Amino acid sequence: MRDYKWLHEFCLNRFGSAKALEAMLPQPRSDAQLRALSDDRYLSLISLRIFRAGLKHSLVDAKWPAFEEVFFGFDPEKVVLMGAERLENLMQDARLIRHLGKLKSVPRNAQFILDVRAGRLLGSPSSGAARHLLPEGEGHQTGPAAHFSFGTLIADWPVSDIVGLWKYLAKHGSQLGGLSAPRFLRMVGKDTFVPTDDMVAALKAQGVIDKAPTSLKDLAAVQAAFNQWQAESDRPLCQLSVMLAHTVNH
Repeated sequence: MRDYKWLHEFCLNRFGSAKALEAMLPQPRSDAQLRALSDDRYLSLISLRIFRAGLKHSLVDAKWPAFEEVFFGFDPEKVVLMGAERLENLMQDARLIRHLGKLKSVPRNAQFILDVRAGRLLGSPSSGAARHLLPEGEGHQTGPAAHFSFGTLIADWPVSDIVGLWKYLAKHGSQLGGLSAPRFLRMVGKDTFVPTDDMVAALKAQGVIDKAPTSLKDLAAVQAAFNQWQAESDRPLCQLSVMLAHTVNH
C-alpha cells in the first residue's frame, strides 16, 4: 500500500494545482452541526437515501416535498404511528414513488430513531455515544442524557471505526445495508469514506483488498488503510476517499 505522500502527489498532477485539488474535495460537517440537526431531518435524509437507491436522484428529489407532506415533516413521533392501512393508501398517491417496501421503511426508521433517543439501543462499546446512555461509573443502562438525540449518536461515533457505524445502522435501521449507510452518512455530512466502484478499484490496486469489501475482515482492512492515510495527512476520510477514487484511470 502506498503512503499519503504518493496519493497527494498523484492528485496534484491529475488536477494541476493544489487550488484545483482542494476545490473539488468535500468538507464534513462539524460534530456540533451534526448534533444540531434535528431528528426529523435525519429521518428525512435516511428516507431520501432509501428512495434514491436504484433511481435517478433528480426524480426522487422532485417528489420529495410531497413525501415531506404525507409523512408529517418526518416527525418520528408522528410517523411511527402510521399503520399498514395508511401506508397502503399511500400506494394510490401519484405524487409519491409507490414502492411499498420503501414506504414501510419510513415508520420503521422512525422507531429506530426513537429507540436511539430513548436509550433503548446502545452504540458500539467504542462509540462515544454509548457513554451518553450510561451513568458515570455504572455498567447498566438507566436512560439517556436529556440532550441525547440521533445526531448525538452520529456525531460521537469515532471515524476511526466508521465501518462500525455502517454496521450499526444496517443492523438496527431498515433498508440501510450495502452502500446505503455510508451514502446516508455522506449526505448528512458525517465524515466517512464510500466504497464506490472507483474507490474499490483503487483499493485493489493498492493491495488493500482483492474484492468489494463486504466481509468483516475486508472492511477492517479498508478502515485500517484509511486510518493510516488520515494519520499521515490529517485529512478527513471523505477527502481521502475522493482522492483515492481519482487514482483510477477514467
